[in-house]
Amino acid sequence: MTSFKIGLTLGDPGGIGPELILKLFSRPAELPPAEYIIYGQQSLLDFWSEKLGLKPRWTDWLAAERVVSLRETGQPLETVMVGRPAAEQGLASFSFFEAAVDSARRGEIKALVTAPISKIAWVKAGLPFRGHTEYLEKLYPEAIMSFWSDRLRVALFTHHLPLREAMDRVRRDNLIRFFQSLDRALEGKETGIKEILVCGLNPHAGEDGTIGQEERLEIIPALEQLRNISLEVKGPFPPDTVFRQGLDQPDKLIVSLYHDQGLIAFKLLSFDRGVNLTLGLPFVRTSPDHGTAFELAGRGLASPTSFQQAIWLAWKFSRQKN
Repeated sequence: MTSFKIGLTLGDPGGIGPELILKLFSRPAELPPAEYIIYGQQSLLDFWSEKLGLKPRWTDWLAAERVVSLRETGQPLETVMVGRPAAEQGLASFSFFEAAVDSARRGEIKALVTAPISKIAWVKAGLPFRGHTEYLEKLYPEAIMSFWSDRLRVALFTHHLPLREAMDRVRRDNLIRFFQSLDRALEGKETGIKEILVCGLNPHAGEDGTIGQEERLEIIPALEQLRNISLEVKGPFPPDTVFRQGLDQPDKLIVSLYHDQGLIAFKLLSFDRGVNLTLGLPFVRTSPDHGTAFELAGRGLASPTSFQQAIWLAWKFSRQKN
């Protein structure tokens, strides 16, 4: 029996997170050999199990040489608002995540896989974070949001920011710090990454300054300075073609300068199998690349494939740390 421990959070109680976990736990042989700790509440698992008719047989876990346990966390919910964001559910999902991160920081689990939370619910609850990554950035300022699939790998220079604010962040010093952090995050890991391709900000990567000045004034000088200190970063490339260069090329990582620039391409190709991987942490954290899907909650239609891929990627990368 393995003692390798992976933590899982239930995510928003009214979203599809509990459904995904129950579906995956109905077929444990399809998950990596590990001891799984769920951060959540038994009452929520019972609620969703009854509602969806999903009743995992825990004896199957022992037969598959996997172990599962529950870590009760947060204030019990009196009701579940299915398919709707609510302050109480935002607080609950945050408590699951906070407890799991604390366990990871203390070395109790080797990896953390988080089910989707509702950013609206976190706002309703008065939480100051836009999502998981923002909370992790508070603890680890060099945390980087990235997305991995068998077809494309993307890292985000900025993520959950209004577009105007994201554009204002595209400055030479910010870029240099980001790429130095990215280099440290990838160093010593068997990711297979050999080339980093950088998106331009403007159409055609500025067209030599005729369509915007950010490439000429900020991005190109930053990349030249990084190359002078032996960091291999290439670009900036026109954003409408650079993803073709990285497509089906597992040794290439594309850096996009704002959220949708990278994720439109990524989710078009890999929505069902993509994984959100936070780089720059002392432990591995992954999640599915989709949200709470409130419109699907309670209907039994949610696919667990991305969550399953997130667990496998967390298992793969965290074992490299042993």
